[in-house]
Amino acid sequence: MITGDDFYKVMCAMVPLYFAMLVAYGSVKWWKIFTPEQCSGINRFVAVFAVPVLSFHFISQNNPYQMETKFILADTLSKVIVLVILSVWAIFFNGGLDWLITLFSVATLPNTLVMGIPLLMAMYGDFTQSLMVQVVVLQCIIWYTLLLFLFEYRAATLLIKTQFPGPAAASISKIELDNDVISLDGRDPLRTESETDGNGRIRVRIRRSTSSAPDSALSSSICLTPRPSNLSNAEIFSVNTPAPFYEYTINPNTNNGYTHYNHGPNNEIIICNGDLGFGYRSGTSPRLSGYASSDAYSLQPTPRASNFNELDVTNAAGTPYWVRSPVAGKFFRQPSPAVPEVRMVWGESPGKGQNCGAGGVKDITEKEISFRDSSKTVAPEETNSKEAAATSQEMPRAFVMLKLILIVVGRKLSRNPNTYSSVLGLLWSLISFKWNVGMPSLVKYSIKIISDAGLGMAMFSLGLFMALQPRIIACGKKKATMGMAIRFICGPIVMSAASVAVGLRGVRLRAAIVQAALPQGIVPFVFAREYGLHPDILSTGVIFGMLVSLPVTLLYYICLGL
Repeated sequence: MITGDDFYKVMCAMVPLYFAMLVAYGSVKWWKIFTPEQCSGINRFVAVFAVPVLSFHFISQNNPYQMETKFILADTLSKVIVLVILSVWAIFFNGGLDWLITLFSVATLPNTLVMGIPLLMAMYGDFTQSLMVQVVVLQCIIWYTLLLFLFEYRAATLLIKTQFPGPAAASISKIELDNDVISLDGRDPLRTESETDGNGRIRVRIRRSTSSAPDSALSSSICLTPRPSNLSNAEIFSVNTPAPFYEYTINPNTNNGYTHYNHGPNNEIIICNGDLGFGYRSGTSPRLSGYASSDAYSLQPTPRASNFNELDVTNAAGTPYWVRSPVAGKFFRQPSPAVPEVRMVWGESPGKGQNCGAGGVKDITEKEISFRDSSKTVAPEETNSKEAAATSQEMPRAFVMLKLILIVVGRKLSRNPNTYSSVLGLLWSLISFKWNVGMPSLVKYSIKIISDAGLGMAMFSLGLFMALQPRIIACGKKKATMGMAIRFICGPIVMSAASVAVGLRGVRLRAAIVQAALPQGIVPFVFAREYGLHPDILSTGVIFGMLVSLPVTLLYYICLGL
């Protein structure tokens, strides 16, 4: 039976955390103390220093040789059950990988480190700290890695489908990554380069769109900085806004290897030879590029006026411009949807010297044209047969995809401070409790001074995040209700079933159920925002879930104590 003293003890543990969150919320929303830039700096400190050091502090003090086997087995079994159910739904009932990832995040990955440890210690005693730390270790090392693997697999399949639609992807025998490609999440625009050997096998190299550009004596004249040009009347655009494409190729029968085309509808002239293009336009209304591929993975609802991802060059009226193409022999023209101007992009040509006919223009039917995995432009014929193309889509061999995903997952984990804090904390605890080695006082108190502030700073950062959001419920009432039901009802039900199945009883069973009813974890939301997969649902889970979690967990605590 829960007494008044027990209830007061829980409130003493939780109210200070919510007070830190409330102060942060008011300092931005009401008192205007912090600007968004200053909030970003605070959140950066919390993500890079406070939370990793807090995690190291708890993990290094936990004895790994005295793990609660049944508790860990129940937690693992509950996550496996959810993953299996969602996998069956996604495969046999067309649920889709996107919703599998999102629902798995919502149902099984709570905020154990920040909320779980102080709450469970106040409810059931100090021994629950060890239980929660064990759950945190498994989350950081196993479950977050699995979640990242799923996100990268999704991003890789989107990239393959975009760049190699149809059965062509089945011929890919090797995929290489440049060293500066950290992830396929789309935050950095990517481009692919491919070559085919005599046996028809394709080798693909993935690069950032601004890295490893072909060297040329003319490249110094191309501006890559995100600033408007002071010239006019000639522009080179990127392939970001969908519109019909037309193909210009070289006619080898013309003099000097050049092909000259008549004035088009926008009074443009285009001449191409090898990997160089030359042309001008007599229009008079230049514009800035309006959409970047990274916007597709942003929470911003509207395109930006200018960006770092595109190549914007303007020139004087009637003055020719030269550009170097990464692929020789093919140019594409695309009219702008905003103003009647010429848009030129480079495509991947199966060969040079193809004759386009008398008009010099033909429609592209071979493949979708896109240089970036986050934006895809579909040719008109393929738009009409979208369903047929989707059914005929093939993927590279499993080994090729597995190698690609493992590389990007390893690179991303190597840049995550929480990875190092979890692994180092586990290694130190193994050494410390095995040979009874104490941490030097100099190191111990240096870590303690930051870890003591880590819990409050984590809640403060959550308050700043809440204040910066335009709405607490960003995904709509229906999705928010479903998310809260999955988080606070389905999660505890599955956890209780798994706990009973492995023989967990007593206070540990109650602790497992309350732990499953904690609010949504922060890391799944960070991944969802980076990969552009339902970030509104995870954002609502973090913000609204934090507000309702205290009464919900108290209700579970009271009901389980009857």
